[in-house]
Amino acid sequence: MSYLSPVAAPDPEERLSADALVEVLRAAAEPTRFRILALLERGDLTVKDLTEILGQSQPRISRHLKLLAEAGLIERFPEGSWVYYRLADSVPAVTLTTVFRSLVDGRDIGLARDRERLDLVKRAHAERAAAYFARNAHAWDAIRSLQVEEAAVERAILEAVGTMPFDAYLDLGTGTGRLIELMDGRFARALGIDLSHDMLAIARTHLDKAGIGGVQIRQGDIYALPLARDSFDVVTMHQVLHYLDDPGKALREAARVLRPGGRLVVVDFAPHGLEVLRDEHAHRRLGFSHQDVSKFMEQAGLEVVSIRDLPSPDPDKLTVTLWLARDPRLAIAGRRIAQETVA
Repeated sequence: MSYLSPVAAPDPEERLSADALVEVLRAAAEPTRFRILALLERGDLTVKDLTEILGQSQPRISRHLKLLAEAGLIERFPEGSWVYYRLADSVPAVTLTTVFRSLVDGRDIGLARDRERLDLVKRAHAERAAAYFARNAHAWDAIRSLQVEEAAVERAILEAVGTMPFDAYLDLGTGTGRLIELMDGRFARALGIDLSHDMLAIARTHLDKAGIGGVQIRQGDIYALPLARDSFDVVTMHQVLHYLDDPGKALREAARVLRPGGRLVVVDFAPHGLEVLRDEHAHRRLGFSHQDVSKFMEQAGLEVVSIRDLPSPDPDKLTVTLWLARDPRLAIAGRRIAQETVA
Protein backbone atom coordinates (compact mmCIF):
# COMPACT_ATOMS: atom_id res chain seq x y z
CA MET A 1 0.00 0.00 0.00
CA SER A 2 1.25 3.48 -0.84
CA TYR A 3 1.02 6.03 1.98
CA LEU A 4 2.13 9.02 -0.08
CA SER A 5 -0.03 11.15 -2.29
CA PRO A 6 1.50 11.29 -5.76
CA VAL A 7 3.75 14.28 -6.37
CA ALA A 8 3.81 15.63 -9.91
CA ALA A 9 7.17 15.09 -11.57
CA PRO A 10 8.95 18.39 -12.31
CA ASP A 11 9.94 19.40 -15.81
CA PRO A 12 13.44 18.19 -16.73
CA GLU A 13 14.90 21.71 -16.57
CA GLU A 14 13.58 22.09 -12.99
CA ARG A 15 15.19 18.93 -11.69
CA LEU A 16 18.27 19.07 -9.45
CA SER A 17 21.58 17.35 -9.78
CA ALA A 18 22.31 14.68 -7.19
CA ASP A 19 24.75 16.98 -5.38
CA ALA A 20 22.28 19.86 -5.32
CA LEU A 21 19.54 17.60 -3.98
CA VAL A 22 21.83 16.40 -1.19
CA GLU A 23 22.46 20.05 -0.22
CA VAL A 24 18.73 20.77 -0.13
CA LEU A 25 18.07 17.71 2.03
CA ARG A 26 20.96 18.63 4.32
CA ALA A 27 19.49 22.10 4.83
CA ALA A 28 16.09 20.68 5.78
CA ALA A 29 17.38 17.75 7.85
CA GLU A 30 17.90 19.64 11.11
CA PRO A 31 15.26 19.77 13.87
CA THR A 32 14.85 23.56 14.11
CA ARG A 33 14.94 24.08 10.35
CA PHE A 34 12.37 21.32 9.89
CA ARG A 35 10.13 23.07 12.44
CA ILE A 36 10.58 26.37 10.60
CA LEU A 37 9.48 24.78 7.31
CA ALA A 38 6.41 23.32 9.02
CA LEU A 39 5.50 26.74 10.44
CA LEU A 40 6.06 28.62 7.17
CA GLU A 41 3.72 26.20 5.44
CA ARG A 42 1.01 27.91 7.50
CA GLY A 43 1.89 31.44 6.39
CA ASP A 44 4.51 34.19 6.26
CA LEU A 45 6.39 34.92 9.48
CA THR A 46 9.04 37.34 10.71
CA VAL A 47 12.18 36.50 12.69
CA LYS A 48 10.47 37.97 15.76
CA ASP A 49 7.48 35.66 15.27
CA LEU A 50 9.75 32.63 14.94
CA THR A 51 11.81 33.49 18.02
CA GLU A 52 8.61 33.70 20.07
CA ILE A 53 7.28 30.41 18.72
CA LEU A 54 10.49 28.39 18.85
CA GLY A 55 11.94 29.93 22.02
CA GLN A 56 15.37 30.48 20.48
CA SER A 57 17.55 33.55 20.10
CA GLN A 58 17.24 35.86 17.12
CA PRO A 59 20.82 35.20 15.87
CA ARG A 60 20.20 31.46 15.94
CA ILE A 61 16.88 31.72 14.10
CA SER A 62 18.44 34.09 11.57
CA ARG A 63 21.22 31.58 10.91
CA HIS A 64 18.72 28.78 10.26
CA LEU A 65 16.72 31.03 7.94
CA LYS A 66 19.86 31.98 6.03
CA LEU A 67 20.69 28.30 5.39
CA LEU A 68 17.14 27.51 4.28
CA ALA A 69 17.13 30.52 1.94
CA GLU A 70 20.50 29.56 0.45
CA ALA A 71 19.09 26.08 -0.25
CA GLY A 72 16.16 27.64 -2.11
CA LEU A 73 13.57 26.30 0.34
CA ILE A 74 12.34 29.66 1.62
CA GLU A 75 12.23 33.23 0.32
CA ARG A 76 13.10 36.46 2.13
CA PHE A 77 10.96 39.59 1.68
CA PRO A 78 12.30 42.80 3.30
CA GLU A 79 9.55 45.22 4.21
CA GLY A 80 10.69 48.40 5.89
CA SER A 81 12.61 47.45 9.01
CA TRP A 82 10.98 43.98 9.07
CA VAL A 83 11.70 40.92 6.98
CA TYR A 84 9.09 38.27 6.19
CA TYR A 85 9.88 34.68 5.26
CA ARG A 86 7.73 32.29 3.27
CA LEU A 87 8.08 28.91 1.60
CA ALA A 88 9.59 29.18 -1.86
CA ASP A 89 7.61 28.25 -4.95
CA SER A 90 10.54 26.18 -6.17
CA VAL A 91 10.10 22.52 -7.08
CA PRO A 92 12.35 21.31 -4.21
CA ALA A 93 10.40 23.37 -1.65
CA VAL A 94 6.96 22.31 -2.87
CA THR A 95 7.96 18.66 -3.26
CA LEU A 96 9.74 18.41 0.09
CA THR A 97 6.92 20.00 2.06
CA THR A 98 4.38 17.72 0.35
CA VAL A 99 6.40 14.64 1.21
CA PHE A 100 7.10 15.84 4.76
CA ARG A 101 3.41 16.48 5.37
CA SER A 102 2.58 12.99 4.15
CA LEU A 103 5.19 11.28 6.30
CA VAL A 104 5.03 13.18 9.59
CA ASP A 105 2.52 12.14 12.23
CA GLY A 106 0.11 15.04 12.60
CA ARG A 107 -0.08 14.25 16.33
CA ASP A 108 3.65 14.87 16.85
CA ILE A 109 3.85 16.65 20.22
CA GLY A 110 6.66 19.05 19.29
CA LEU A 111 5.02 20.22 16.07
CA ALA A 112 1.63 20.46 17.81
CA ARG A 113 3.16 22.78 20.43
CA ASP A 114 4.70 24.91 17.69
CA ARG A 115 1.27 25.24 16.08
CA GLU A 116 -0.26 26.25 19.42
CA ARG A 117 2.37 28.96 19.91
CA LEU A 118 1.84 30.10 16.32
CA ASP A 119 -1.87 30.49 17.05
CA LEU A 120 -1.01 32.58 20.13
CA VAL A 121 1.26 34.85 18.09
CA LYS A 122 -1.41 35.35 15.44
CA ARG A 123 -4.03 35.96 18.10
CA ALA A 124 -1.84 38.69 19.61
CA HIS A 125 -1.53 40.30 16.18
CA ALA A 126 -5.31 40.19 15.71
CA GLU A 127 -5.98 41.60 19.20
CA ARG A 128 -3.61 44.50 18.55
CA ALA A 129 -5.41 45.29 15.30
CA ALA A 130 -8.83 45.01 16.97
CA ALA A 131 -7.74 47.37 19.77
CA TYR A 132 -6.53 49.83 17.17
CA PHE A 133 -9.87 49.72 15.35
CA ALA A 134 -11.71 50.28 18.62
CA ARG A 135 -9.59 53.35 19.43
CA ASN A 136 -9.88 54.82 15.94
CA ALA A 137 -13.37 53.92 14.75
CA HIS A 138 -14.62 57.51 14.83
CA ALA A 139 -11.52 58.85 13.08
CA TRP A 140 -11.30 56.12 10.45
CA ASP A 141 -12.09 58.24 7.42
CA ALA A 142 -9.60 60.88 8.57
CA ILE A 143 -6.80 58.31 8.83
CA ARG A 144 -7.21 57.56 5.13
CA SER A 145 -6.00 61.09 4.40
CA LEU A 146 -2.50 59.56 4.36
CA GLN A 147 -3.16 58.20 0.89
CA VAL A 148 -4.06 59.59 -2.51
CA GLU A 149 -7.38 61.48 -2.45
CA GLU A 150 -10.21 59.10 -1.57
CA ALA A 151 -12.39 60.49 -4.35
CA ALA A 152 -9.88 59.24 -6.93
CA VAL A 153 -9.84 55.79 -5.33
CA GLU A 154 -13.63 55.63 -5.29
CA ARG A 155 -13.85 56.61 -8.97
CA ALA A 156 -11.40 53.84 -9.82
CA ILE A 157 -13.44 51.30 -7.84
CA LEU A 158 -16.64 52.26 -9.64
CA GLU A 159 -14.89 52.05 -13.01
CA ALA A 160 -13.59 48.58 -12.15
CA VAL A 161 -17.05 47.35 -11.13
CA GLY A 162 -18.79 48.96 -14.12
CA THR A 163 -22.30 50.32 -14.51
CA MET A 164 -24.20 47.05 -15.03
CA PRO A 165 -26.40 46.20 -12.01
CA PHE A 166 -25.81 42.93 -10.16
CA ASP A 167 -27.53 40.92 -7.47
CA ALA A 168 -25.28 40.30 -4.44
CA TYR A 169 -22.43 42.44 -3.11
CA LEU A 170 -20.03 41.63 -0.25
CA ASP A 171 -17.70 44.20 1.35
CA LEU A 172 -15.03 42.57 3.52
CA GLY A 173 -13.57 44.75 6.26
CA THR A 174 -16.39 47.15 5.64
CA GLY A 175 -15.17 49.76 8.16
CA THR A 176 -17.52 52.75 8.06
CA GLY A 177 -19.61 51.15 5.31
CA ARG A 178 -18.50 53.76 2.82
CA LEU A 179 -18.06 51.32 -0.09
CA ILE A 180 -21.58 49.99 0.37
CA GLU A 181 -22.84 53.57 0.18
CA LEU A 182 -20.71 54.10 -2.93
CA MET A 183 -22.18 50.99 -4.62
CA ASP A 184 -25.78 51.91 -3.81
CA GLY A 185 -27.93 51.57 -6.92
CA ARG A 186 -25.77 48.82 -8.43
CA PHE A 187 -26.66 45.90 -6.13
CA ALA A 188 -29.96 44.29 -5.14
CA ARG A 189 -28.60 43.26 -1.73
CA ALA A 190 -25.37 43.90 0.12
CA LEU A 191 -23.53 42.51 3.12
CA GLY A 192 -20.74 44.21 5.06
CA ILE A 193 -18.44 42.07 7.22
CA ASP A 194 -16.07 43.40 9.86
CA LEU A 195 -14.43 41.94 12.98
CA SER A 196 -14.63 45.14 15.05
CA HIS A 197 -17.85 45.85 16.95
CA ASP A 198 -16.92 49.55 16.97
CA MET A 199 -16.59 49.67 13.20
CA LEU A 200 -19.87 47.78 12.76
CA ALA A 201 -21.66 50.34 14.95
CA ILE A 202 -20.24 53.17 12.85
CA ALA A 203 -21.20 51.40 9.60
CA ARG A 204 -24.79 50.79 10.72
CA THR A 205 -25.22 54.41 11.78
CA HIS A 206 -23.65 55.69 8.58
CA LEU A 207 -25.80 53.55 6.28
CA ASP A 208 -28.99 54.26 8.23
CA LYS A 209 -28.42 57.99 7.84
CA ALA A 210 -27.79 57.49 4.11
CA GLY A 211 -31.12 55.66 3.82
CA ILE A 212 -29.66 52.70 1.94
CA GLY A 213 -31.86 49.59 1.88
CA GLY A 214 -31.15 45.91 1.23
CA VAL A 215 -28.02 45.99 3.40
CA GLN A 216 -26.91 43.81 6.29
CA ILE A 217 -23.91 44.45 8.54
CA ARG A 218 -22.43 41.51 10.44
CA GLN A 219 -19.44 40.62 12.53
CA GLY A 220 -17.33 37.91 10.92
CA ASP A 221 -13.89 36.41 10.54
CA ILE A 222 -12.41 37.25 7.16
CA TYR A 223 -10.54 33.93 7.21
CA ALA A 224 -13.70 31.86 7.83
CA LEU A 225 -16.72 33.64 6.41
CA PRO A 226 -20.09 32.31 7.60
CA LEU A 227 -21.25 32.33 4.00
CA ALA A 228 -22.05 29.72 1.38
CA ARG A 229 -19.84 29.09 -1.62
CA ASP A 230 -20.79 30.92 -4.84
CA SER A 231 -22.91 33.55 -3.06
CA PHE A 232 -21.79 36.93 -4.42
CA ASP A 233 -21.34 38.66 -7.77
CA VAL A 234 -18.92 41.32 -6.49
CA VAL A 235 -16.59 41.24 -3.48
CA THR A 236 -14.46 44.20 -2.36
CA MET A 237 -11.55 44.43 0.08
CA HIS A 238 -10.62 48.07 0.61
CA GLN A 239 -7.48 48.70 2.70
CA VAL A 240 -7.81 45.34 4.46
CA LEU A 241 -4.90 43.14 3.42
CA HIS A 242 -2.20 45.15 5.18
CA TYR A 243 -3.75 44.32 8.57
CA LEU A 244 -3.66 40.56 8.00
CA ASP A 245 -1.15 37.88 8.93
CA ASP A 246 -2.20 35.75 5.97
CA PRO A 247 -3.45 37.84 3.02
CA GLY A 248 -3.45 34.81 0.72
CA LYS A 249 -5.84 32.92 2.98
CA ALA A 250 -8.22 35.88 3.10
CA LEU A 251 -8.21 36.12 -0.70
CA ARG A 252 -8.89 32.39 -1.03
CA GLU A 253 -11.89 32.80 1.25
CA ALA A 254 -13.12 35.77 -0.80
CA ALA A 255 -12.73 33.69 -3.97
CA ARG A 256 -14.71 30.85 -2.38
CA VAL A 257 -17.84 32.97 -2.06
CA LEU A 258 -17.63 34.42 -5.58
CA ARG A 259 -20.08 33.13 -8.15
CA PRO A 260 -18.83 31.95 -11.58
CA GLY A 261 -17.89 35.11 -13.45
CA GLY A 262 -17.92 37.10 -10.21
CA ARG A 263 -15.43 39.90 -9.61
CA LEU A 264 -13.07 40.66 -6.74
CA VAL A 265 -11.76 44.19 -6.26
CA VAL A 266 -8.80 44.64 -3.90
CA VAL A 267 -7.53 48.09 -2.96
CA ASP A 268 -4.40 48.54 -0.88
CA PHE A 269 -1.18 50.49 -0.59
CA ALA A 270 1.71 50.04 -2.96
CA PRO A 271 5.01 49.23 -1.19
CA HIS A 272 6.15 52.09 1.06
CA GLY A 273 8.41 52.81 4.00
CA LEU A 274 6.14 54.50 6.55
CA GLU A 275 7.06 52.55 9.67
CA VAL A 276 4.65 54.71 11.68
CA LEU A 277 1.77 52.80 10.10
CA ARG A 278 3.16 49.59 11.55
CA ASP A 279 4.15 51.04 14.90
CA GLU A 280 1.07 53.18 15.60
CA HIS A 281 -1.65 51.88 13.27
CA ALA A 282 -1.34 48.07 13.50
CA HIS A 283 -0.33 47.54 9.85
CA ARG A 284 1.24 44.11 9.38
CA ARG A 285 2.46 44.90 5.84
CA LEU A 286 3.89 48.08 4.37
CA GLY A 287 2.07 47.74 1.07
CA PHE A 288 2.02 45.12 -1.68
CA SER A 289 3.64 44.84 -5.08
CA HIS A 290 1.64 44.05 -8.20
CA GLN A 291 3.12 40.56 -8.17
CA ASP A 292 2.28 39.85 -4.52
CA VAL A 293 -1.48 40.26 -4.79
CA SER A 294 -1.64 38.83 -8.33
CA LYS A 295 0.03 35.67 -7.08
CA PHE A 296 -2.42 35.37 -4.18
CA MET A 297 -5.33 35.82 -6.57
CA GLU A 298 -4.06 33.24 -9.02
CA GLN A 299 -3.46 30.76 -6.22
CA ALA A 300 -7.09 31.31 -5.20
CA GLY A 301 -8.17 30.26 -8.70
CA LEU A 302 -8.94 33.75 -9.97
CA GLU A 303 -7.93 35.45 -13.19
CA VAL A 304 -6.31 38.87 -12.79
CA VAL A 305 -8.08 41.26 -15.16
CA SER A 306 -6.32 44.55 -14.43
CA ILE A 307 -3.96 46.35 -12.06
CA ARG A 308 -4.07 50.11 -11.64
CA ASP A 309 -1.82 52.39 -9.61
CA LEU A 310 -3.24 55.62 -8.19
CA PRO A 311 -0.31 57.85 -7.25
CA SER A 312 -0.83 61.12 -5.44
CA PRO A 313 0.58 64.39 -6.76
CA ASP A 314 1.62 64.99 -3.15
CA PRO A 315 4.96 63.17 -2.68
CA ASP A 316 4.25 62.80 1.04
CA LYS A 317 1.16 60.70 0.38
CA LEU A 318 0.97 57.02 -0.46
CA THR A 319 0.21 55.38 -3.78
CA VAL A 320 -2.82 53.11 -3.84
CA THR A 321 -3.10 50.06 -6.11
CA LEU A 322 -6.32 48.50 -7.35
CA TRP A 323 -6.45 44.86 -8.48
CA LEU A 324 -9.47 43.51 -10.37
CA ALA A 325 -9.85 39.72 -10.67
CA ARG A 326 -12.57 37.47 -12.04
CA ASP A 327 -13.76 33.97 -11.27
CA PRO A 328 -13.03 32.25 -14.61
CA ARG A 329 -15.52 29.41 -14.34
CA LEU A 330 -18.19 31.06 -16.50
CA ALA A 331 -15.70 31.72 -19.30
CA ILE A 332 -14.33 28.17 -19.05
CA ALA A 333 -17.84 26.71 -19.25
CA GLY A 334 -18.58 28.88 -22.28
CA ARG A 335 -15.46 27.70 -24.08
CA ARG A 336 -16.35 24.07 -23.37
CA ILE A 337 -19.86 24.54 -24.77
CA ALA A 338 -18.40 26.20 -27.87
CA GLN A 339 -15.92 23.36 -28.35
CA GLU A 340 -18.64 20.74 -27.93
CA THR A 341 -20.85 22.57 -30.42
CA VAL A 342 -18.05 22.65 -32.99
CA ALA A 343 -17.27 18.98 -32.38
